[in-house]
Amino acid sequence: MTDQPEPAAVLAARGVLAALVRAGVREVVLAPGSRNAPLALALVDADAAGVLRLHTRIDERSAGFTALGLSRTGAPAAVVCTSGTAVANLHPAVLEAAHAGVRLVALTADRPARLRGTSANQTTEQEGVFGPLVPTLDLDAAPETLTIGPGPLHVNLRLDAPLVPAAPWAAEELAALAAVPPSPAPPVVPEGSLPLLDPAPRTVVVAGDDAGPWPRILAERAGWPLLAEPSSGARTGTHAIRTYRLLLAGVLGEQVERVVVAGNPTLSRPVSALLERPGVEVLAAPLAGVWTRRPHPVAGTLDPARPHPDQPAGDPAWLEAWRAADADLSRRLDALLAAEEGITPHEAAGAVAAALPASGLLVVGPSNPVRDLDLMVPRYRVGDRRKVIANRGLAGIDGLVSTALGAALARDSSRALALMGDVTFLHDTNGLLLGPAEARPDLTIVVVNDDGGSIFATLEQGAPAYADAFERAFATPHGADLAALCAATRTPHWRVESLPELHQALASPNGGVEVVEVRVRRSDRRDLDTRIRALV
Repeated sequence: MTDQPEPAAVLAARGVLAALVRAGVREVVLAPGSRNAPLALALVDADAAGVLRLHTRIDERSAGFTALGLSRTGAPAAVVCTSGTAVANLHPAVLEAAHAGVRLVALTADRPARLRGTSANQTTEQEGVFGPLVPTLDLDAAPETLTIGPGPLHVNLRLDAPLVPAAPWAAEELAALAAVPPSPAPPVVPEGSLPLLDPAPRTVVVAGDDAGPWPRILAERAGWPLLAEPSSGARTGTHAIRTYRLLLAGVLGEQVERVVVAGNPTLSRPVSALLERPGVEVLAAPLAGVWTRRPHPVAGTLDPARPHPDQPAGDPAWLEAWRAADADLSRRLDALLAAEEGITPHEAAGAVAAALPASGLLVVGPSNPVRDLDLMVPRYRVGDRRKVIANRGLAGIDGLVSTALGAALARDSSRALALMGDVTFLHDTNGLLLGPAEARPDLTIVVVNDDGGSIFATLEQGAPAYADAFERAFATPHGADLAALCAATRTPHWRVESLPELHQALASPNGGVEVVEVRVRRSDRRDLDTRIRALV
């Protein structure tokens, strides 16, 4: 011990971390650096004292998405990095948090104010670097309190040398922080319910990403079909229509007169077309995130989003028509897929959905995997606490391995799975780089590998007219050896090429982080999707 006073940078770092703990942060992801040394050393002390749990990552982008995943399934998490380009690498995760309304703190170390506007090493304008959508606190000393949410917060801490402490963080101060309750009390939601809705119009309930359970409850009380995306939190119960995306293109879709929409529907062009169709009344619940205005006309807003207990039911024939059509189409879809040579990406998604147990966690990637899953999710039982999450705020392909790791670390799940495509996996293989002291969740990452971006084959640019440019400009085949990449990070890898092999792999997890690679064809993706749509 020493009587030497602590540098101002050390006091500021400890004070900011203490404020974050008081604001509910218990998980912090650290990327190494020099300017953030006072924060890093204070975090090591706080971790050892049980104040918080520290995770280290060598790459700031992976660190940011790990913190995003932690925040998606737990209390708000923080990511800490040094100055310069390190800060810019947090931008994708912070933007996703902003548009999805996820409480995430980006704590960035900065050079002192006297060096701003100079050519000093690793010095740039960090205040407001994430743009006007993310509030920034630009500090050179610790604040008394910090308020996080409802979205991300950027805390930019200017630190001047010296950057290392004279002594470890005092045990009595850490003990006081460890006694702080884990998180502040949640805000009180006003009591109330949706107004009684006229049961006469032919209505469907659309549940987009993060809608929560109330659309299911409303659909059941009103007797309406439920068109719920996998990450809606509402894809359960007897009213969920598995093949809704296909049925919207048929006669039933043409008969819809009203839509009640919750969450952010982002997967389906037929749903978007329905919400924009003239003559269809759209009633919408409020959206999370920084942009809450919907991209389609809205006739009325439903808030607070609680189903009315006395909501009268509509014509039972309307729901039964959807159910009968869904059962018939589901049978024909399964038969079509079973007749295909090898395993299809839809069957891979269905196997993952079937392997998700009660209280399980599934993190699903963008592009085709989440859409394939949307066609294959079974009717999960209400109350089984399955949680399906996806980064649908901006629906980017980056950072998904790290998001899944963070989500699995923060949630006490019976089983954690992730489903993603090969390009998404390659975008974040750095997420597998975990040091020997780092916490490792039990997580099975299923990678559907078709050697490129098959999502584009289903879009306009996948038409035969653009065949000459398609492979190089859109499909971008990579020929990557995923087994070798996994070996480089000592991640167990299992390659499968048939549905029985996949079922076996999913039924026999090794524990820890593992990758199951499912080899599928890309050459027939457009044709397969055309034949699936033709089933209606």
